[in-house]
Amino acid sequence: MEKQPKKSYIYKITIVAAVGGLLFGYDTAVVAGAIGFIQKKFDLSAAMMGWIASCALIGCIAGAMFSGYLSDRFGRKKVLILSAILFAVSSLGTSVPHDLTFFVIFRIIGGLGIGIASMISPMYITECSPADIRGRLVSINQLGIVTGILLIYFVNAGIAGLYDEAWNVNTGWRWMFGSGLFPSIIFFILLMFVPESPRWLAQVGRNDEAAKILEKINGTTKAQEELKQIKKSLNTETGSFLELFKPGLRTALIIGIILSILSQITGINAIMYYAPEIFKSTGDGSGSALFQTILVGVVNLLFTLVAIKYVDKAGRKGLLLAGSFGMAICLAIVGFAFYFEAVRGYIVLIAILSYIACFALSLGPLTFVVIAEIFPNRARGRAMSICLFFLWTTVYCVSQFFPMLLESIGSAYTFWIFMTMSIIAFVFVWKIVPETKGKTLEEIEKTWHNPASRNLEL
Repeated sequence: MEKQPKKSYIYKITIVAAVGGLLFGYDTAVVAGAIGFIQKKFDLSAAMMGWIASCALIGCIAGAMFSGYLSDRFGRKKVLILSAILFAVSSLGTSVPHDLTFFVIFRIIGGLGIGIASMISPMYITECSPADIRGRLVSINQLGIVTGILLIYFVNAGIAGLYDEAWNVNTGWRWMFGSGLFPSIIFFILLMFVPESPRWLAQVGRNDEAAKILEKINGTTKAQEELKQIKKSLNTETGSFLELFKPGLRTALIIGIILSILSQITGINAIMYYAPEIFKSTGDGSGSALFQTILVGVVNLLFTLVAIKYVDKAGRKGLLLAGSFGMAICLAIVGFAFYFEAVRGYIVLIAILSYIACFALSLGPLTFVVIAEIFPNRARGRAMSICLFFLWTTVYCVSQFFPMLLESIGSAYTFWIFMTMSIIAFVFVWKIVPETKGKTLEEIEKTWHNPASRNLEL
């Protein structure tokens, strides 16, 4: 009997996986509201402030490095469950630290969860998605990320407004970190109700289980065709690291690595982590700065919705080009606003909000869409681990050195550096990144093995 595809089924899978993205955003951005209070509590230098803001990224790097192997060995779902546990442990540990060392250890544990979720959530959604709406579904993971960022901005502002500055310096920031326990538990429970990735099941020889899941996603006829394609692609792959360095797939790996680096070296996490401090530097108090930071989260969320709507229509490349060009313009304006101090107040706010909008349309969601699409099934976990290793290493460097750059060369030149990186991102996407909309994962894989079907080779 012919079974029809169930859109509600794939959306359920996607939304649950996107809760991993929500935790990724929540746990990453919680430091934005807390860093100023922690600085006062422990009298941090610029270098130490950078370390406290970025120490979780050490865990992110490690999580991204090993999650590919773990997901290939144990399955995508089990590794997502591990990330939920790590998030919960970190939230508890960072809420009651006796000293900075204790705090850093548990932030690194949380970073492991972030690194795992940042890779496995989009990969899991990609491997479950029909080709015609895959871009939209993977972008929902980014919607989860920005929802988590916005949610923690509200939580931070709410906690900061409970009592006075002295209470926030001693206690409030602990509540901010501890609040992550609740979404971690929700994520853990929801994961009990979703299936394993059908492509991973096929990879380990559990074809009957894979077929049942694909039938629910695509209907019987299309599921049978897709399972044949998956088996055929698995038979032609070794799944080793060496395969990724052969002509064709080497191009995919280089594109994934460079796009991952450019998505972060254009300054997004410097703004997300230090938004309240940036707005305070324009003359606003901490209350006003936290409110403006919420505006950043709202704009991020709204324009991610725009990306979700148009990614499968306009394509990945068109949105990446438009977004990176807009980011360069906005960062140039922010730099000039800080350079001419007398006019910087609302100009900085408007330019940063516009920058966030451009990022949310492009490099924010679409970096994860592209790197989750372009690799073959058996090598996807390891390949994405490499890309996410570079992504989180870049995030760490930007977060660590951003306060020191502000102190040494000033705000204007710091933002102009990010502007230059945005221009490079525009040129790279224009010249190198291929369009992948509407193609199955197996069709995308074939293009790397067939030079005649594409116009580039690296």
